[in-house]
Amino acid sequence: MDETEENVAKGLKLVSEVAELGVEMQKKYKDDEMIFGLEQEYTLFNLDGVTPLGWPVGGFPKPQGPYYCGAGADKSFGRAVSDAHYAACLYAGLEVSGTNAEVMPGQWEYQIGPSVGIDAADQLTISRYILDRICEDLGVIVSIDPKPISGDWNGAGCHMNFSTESTRKAGGLKTIEEMCEKLGKKHQEHIAAYGEGNERRLTGDCETADINTFSWGVADRGCSIRVPRDTAAEGCGYLEDRRPSSNVDPYVATALLFETCTN
Repeated sequence: MDETEENVAKGLKLVSEVAELGVEMQKKYKDDEMIFGLEQEYTLFNLDGVTPLGWPVGGFPKPQGPYYCGAGADKSFGRAVSDAHYAACLYAGLEVSGTNAEVMPGQWEYQIGPSVGIDAADQLTISRYILDRICEDLGVIVSIDPKPISGDWNGAGCHMNFSTESTRKAGGLKTIEEMCEKLGKKHQEHIAAYGEGNERRLTGDCETADINTFSWGVADRGCSIRVPRDTAAEGCGYLEDRRPSSNVDPYVATALLFETCTN
């Protein structure tokens, strides 16, 4: 067995072990009041499967900058998909709390939550299926590849916002800092479970931390873990794990984050 095969075997074993935490996790949710918010990013492609929505065929659009949360025919590509998906998720009873155009043209995001415990993973899974159906009806292709276009373009992630009863209480910032220390010690375990192809996205550029280096900081989008500015100012709140890729298994990821932060 070569090194690559050995690493794959280790990764599969870890995923299997982490998946089993789901049962234990559900038992603890009631007392710990775990709340997740999942930010699902995705990229829309024309039916050729090569050209992102809004991009010239065989070429590139203007550089990143004006597209994030942008409006206008020259900045926003795929709003009909985003709006239809949002409405369908609400109709299905999902706890979808927002949507926005992302940094790369043709790329979008929606947010599931705040949701309690494993329900967040359930809802994200259903919302992904709904997105596939919406794109089918509107004649576009959706990708949750973490780096659909190579080069100086933002990849796609699934940032996980996480809090417990103790982090939301006065003085909770200290608990969040302790969680960050725990997460740093198990960085590689999390990376192994945070999605396929994530090494193409976590390069240290385009609002990411380097995949081999753990870091955390306040209001820093270039860190592995971001502590929101409001959380730091108020002394309580939540943390944001920015490492998971857009194609992450939400059951595995939420279980692992829960296990690391609460033990």
